[in-house]
Amino acid sequence: MPGNSSRRGAVRKGASKKGPLVGSGGQKRQGLQGKGPTPKATERTGHPAARKAASAARRAADPAAKAGPAPRTGPAAKGGAGRGATKAAPARGVQGRGTGGRAARKPTKGAPELVSGRNPVVEALRAGVPIKALYVASRIEQDERVREALKAAADLHLPLLEVSKTDLDRMTQGAIHQGLAAQVPAYEYAHPSDLLEIARHSGRPPLIVALDGVTDPRNLGAVVRSVSAFGGHGVIVPERRAAGMTASAWKVSAGAAARVPVARATNLTRALEELKSAGCFVAGLDADGSLDLPHLDAATGPLVLVIGSEGKGLGRLVGQTCDVIVSIPMAGGMESLNAGVAAGVALYEVARRRG
Repeated sequence: MPGNSSRRGAVRKGASKKGPLVGSGGQKRQGLQGKGPTPKATERTGHPAARKAASAARRAADPAAKAGPAPRTGPAAKGGAGRGATKAAPARGVQGRGTGGRAARKPTKGAPELVSGRNPVVEALRAGVPIKALYVASRIEQDERVREALKAAADLHLPLLEVSKTDLDRMTQGAIHQGLAAQVPAYEYAHPSDLLEIARHSGRPPLIVALDGVTDPRNLGAVVRSVSAFGGHGVIVPERRAAGMTASAWKVSAGAAARVPVARATNLTRALEELKSAGCFVAGLDADGSLDLPHLDAATGPLVLVIGSEGKGLGRLVGQTCDVIVSIPMAGGMESLNAGVAAGVALYEVARRRG
């Protein structure tokens, strides 16, 4: 082994000038010098906490920085989108995946929604939807709908924001926008009892649609549109495991969501029981119903139609709460319809019976 060999020079002699090795160990000139306690995270250069603190200090020192950079004014969209249309920055924090393929953060609860597409935007403007801003793609090809939307935005003094097609694609999560989108505030839901009050003021028997387990917002939008078309007084949706009034629902409703209130129930079964106590007849729609829809004599009185999802149908407790289960007669072995179509057919039959 090294150091045990008897050959010459293998073992260090005691008289060697080099002597024993001395480590630094805090001794003499090579000794380590302490640097004091570890500084705080906000005091370390390059640390995220330090950058955040510096940014906050700059905002506090410069009031103009709090409001962010002033919007740039530039030429309007091609064909006369209006003077002073502002160039909007790319949207951030929109739910879903952008065109870059990177997952974006989910919007905060109660955040504004975007209604996209020329027809939905024009219908929303006609219906008096409380639009906050109008987004117009650069170099958009104008038609009657675009001109009407721009004129309405000018009359209502709405902010008109010019954005690129790529940014509008990202903001609308890849939906078909046709170069036009409108920002609407978060939907304010009514209470189920409010629908009875609306029916009382209308002078007609209450006609309400309740949805059980319908999770597609497009189906909700279609139901709202049918309720508006056939004289209904509102829609009830559960608070959990159900679609809400998102931008997709606004778009499919084609502006009807501004006229038809949507109420949210913490417990749908309890809400149906309260409606029954108020004198409403509750009829559930199901393919295995014991009564055909044309034979529903209660259609002429206060009525609540309960529609379940296409796959699972009505829940057990909701089905037990209904006064009767009715079915829509269908030919050709068709088993079921989606919620939007079923609501349209049932509401038409009720409206026909009411004359």
